[in-house]
Amino acid sequence: MVELPDLELPDNPRLTHNITHFARALRKAGLPIGPGRVIDAIRAVEAAGFTEKRDFYWVLHACFVNRPEHRRIFAQVFRLYWRDPRYMEHMMSMMLPAVRGVQEERRAEAAEKRAAEALLDGVNRDLPDVPEAGEDETKIEIDASATMSGEERLRSLDFEQMSTEEVAQAKRMLAQLSLPVKPIPSRRTQAANLGHKLDWRRTLRSSMRRGGELQKLEMKTPRMRWPNLVVLCDISGSMSQYSRMVLHFLHAVANHKGAGWAKVHAFTFGTRLTNITRHLATRDVDQALKSAGTEAQDWEGGTRIGACLHAFNRDWSRRVMGQGAVVLLITDGLDRDEVGLLEREVERLHLSSRRLIWLNPLLRWDGFAPRARGIAAMLPHVDSFRAGHSIASLEDLARAISRPEDAGEKARLMEALRDR
Repeated sequence: MVELPDLELPDNPRLTHNITHFARALRKAGLPIGPGRVIDAIRAVEAAGFTEKRDFYWVLHACFVNRPEHRRIFAQVFRLYWRDPRYMEHMMSMMLPAVRGVQEERRAEAAEKRAAEALLDGVNRDLPDVPEAGEDETKIEIDASATMSGEERLRSLDFEQMSTEEVAQAKRMLAQLSLPVKPIPSRRTQAANLGHKLDWRRTLRSSMRRGGELQKLEMKTPRMRWPNLVVLCDISGSMSQYSRMVLHFLHAVANHKGAGWAKVHAFTFGTRLTNITRHLATRDVDQALKSAGTEAQDWEGGTRIGACLHAFNRDWSRRVMGQGAVVLLITDGLDRDEVGLLEREVERLHLSSRRLIWLNPLLRWDGFAPRARGIAAMLPHVDSFRAGHSIASLEDLARAISRPEDAGEKARLMEALRDR
């Protein structure tokens, strides 16, 4: 339930202009709002009036919100735009954690950062009825020119080295990425005029309709099907920053209609295995990751890769690994459990999957070598070993998935492993 404090409007409110700018902020935050809805909202407010405190909120809500995932975004933008007399300073404090003293120390709610970004995008515009700083107040001026980076530099920048502004920009870029996959020919067949295999059953049925006269040979071709994508993401302390960015990318893949995957399954693991697949169905990425983080209680904890993979192979493998699933294993491979258990479970995972691709952020170092026991135990049982520390490395996943011969850095590291 949305809490609505007292709504204090200025004595001479320019509601038409304010509602128009409010609709623009909602559109920037992701709501599909056009000029028609803005006109309807102005007319609805004029007809409804303000006899009750909640009227204004729910009138605009009825005009601008038509999907469940848009309710939280609308609530946050409304709170920042209409009900907070110092909303601009609140937004700057939210977007730049270094600015203190404006709001209490708390974590931003889902969709709150998106609302702030939408409103801050027009900070240089002449927004009507925005309270200006008085003579005794300190004006906040932010020069972000030194922190802005080009798109090419951002694509290759390590996730851990990104500033707050760069992380926000990287998340927007990740939301536009997709992970296309080619269909797989199945054992089942379908009728095809240009098929390469005779369909004797259809041929005989066709001849029976003509009194046994054989006029045409019917052909068939293998039916194509789409594989599943299964992602196992390490959320331990050493992987937390990379995991958050990868989950943003995974949310975009799960909600991309043209990617081709039959279904995307996601699991997180640190000290225990957590299935977060259902949370990816939430269209709002902030709400989806907040719900996933609430369910996964082992964020930034220890690492038990072998035990977690054992739990996956025992409880989930038969449910999600059908149809030739492609598995993405995202971890640095630094495990404290028994190496024998880890090797057995990775081998079993490899045998159950069509392709097992390991993304390791440690591969960003030029002198990386498989010295850790966990990495040495896992490496022989993966099909491809690639870096996973930047936007560019995630974009290269499409090549690894579409080309079965692509092994990434596995060949080089296996040679180094044999030379030890």
